[in-house]
Amino acid sequence: MRKAVLIFLMIVASAGAALAGALALEKHASAGRLYSILSTLPHRRVGLVLGCSRRLGDGTPNPFFENRVRAAIELFRAEKVDFLLVSGDNRTLGYNEATYMQEALLHAGIPRERVYCDYAGFRTLDSMVRAREVFGLSEVTVISQEFHNQRAIFLGAHHGVNAIGYNAADADPSDASGTRRRERLARIKAALDVYLLRTKPHFLGSKISIGADAPTTCAATR
Repeated sequence: MRKAVLIFLMIVASAGAALAGALALEKHASAGRLYSILSTLPHRRVGLVLGCSRRLGDGTPNPFFENRVRAAIELFRAEKVDFLLVSGDNRTLGYNEATYMQEALLHAGIPRERVYCDYAGFRTLDSMVRAREVFGLSEVTVISQEFHNQRAIFLGAHHGVNAIGYNAADADPSDASGTRRRERLARIKAALDVYLLRTKPHFLGSKISIGADAPTTCAATR
C-alpha cells in the first residue's frame, strides 16, 4: 500500500513539474505578444480564429466559441486584419468547428471573400503549421482566449510563424465545458510535440493563397 501511494505521489509530482515547465515555456514565448485592448493591437493581414465546439455538452451555447467570433468581428471591423482564417476540427460529418465559425462570421456581415477556411485544424499544432505550409503565412494574429493564444504562439514560434494574439473574453468560470482541464494536458503535450515527439500535422494538402485564390469553404474533407 505504501509503495502504491509513493508511486502515485511521484506521478502527481512529475505531472505538476511538467505542467509548470510547459507553462513557463509558453508564457515566455508569448511575452509581449498578447493584446487585450483593440487600439493597441498592430495590424496584421490575416487573423487566425482557432476553433472550438459551438455548444456545450448540455446543448447550450459555448461562450468560448461566441467570444472568439465576437473578437474576430471586432478586429475585422476595426481594420486590424484584412482577412480571417477560421481553423478547426471536423472529426465527424456532424461536427465541424470551422464551418460553425465561418457561418457565424458571415451571418455577422463579414464579406464572404474575406473569410477563408482551414477544415483540417484538428489541433492547435495543425492550425499553426497549416497556416504556414498551406496558406503561406509567416505572420498572423491569433484570435482565442489568452491561455490558448499563449500555446498557439509557442507552437507558431517553433514552426516559422510570427504570431501575436488578440485575447477574446474569457468565459465559463465553472469550467462546464472542460476547456481548462483539457488545457493542462494540452500545454504539456505542446512542449512534448515540439521538443521530443517532433509531431507533424494530420495532413497538409494543396497550397492556398489568401487574397489571391478564391476563399475556401469549410466542407468536411478527409
